[in-house]
Amino acid sequence: MPNLLRNALRYLGQAAAYALTAAILGVFSFYPTYQHFPPGLAQVRLSVSHAAARVGECHRLTPEELEQLAPNMRKPFDCPRGRLPLRIDILLDGAVVYHAALPPTGLSGDGPARIYQSFRTEPGRHRLTARLVDSARETGYDYERDEDIDLVAGQNLVIDFQAEAGGFIFR
Repeated sequence: MPNLLRNALRYLGQAAAYALTAAILGVFSFYPTYQHFPPGLAQVRLSVSHAAARVGECHRLTPEELEQLAPNMRKPFDCPRGRLPLRIDILLDGAVVYHAALPPTGLSGDGPARIYQSFRTEPGRHRLTARLVDSARETGYDYERDEDIDLVAGQNLVIDFQAEAGGFIFR
């Protein structure tokens, strides 16, 4: 009989511990309330993954230079692996909200530069300008898009970049 009572108390204690844990989880699943995005604002997100131009031009190897290489390493061109930094500007109503020179990724600096950034703004009509330089040019931009946008509260506008599609895409 004492074992039966001890087992019953053990099971009762386990049930109480499980009920208390479930109650605590239930309370914290509703309180405190978490608001992912403040009401009354809109959001613009910049998401870019793009490889800029190579650091230097490819060099055509001469027959003498090719002869000095191992047979499995003989290729007609020698191209540098590194890439230039990607320069990007985002302007909202003429004010710069983002400006950066993003380095290339990868151990040899030969991968695409990547950025993911978000900006909160008031809803309404805005002038959005996105500019990008992926070459060695000193002035001007390789890609630019300037557009009037209408944002509503809670809206998420994404700025994407695809060079093969002509540049910036606003969605």
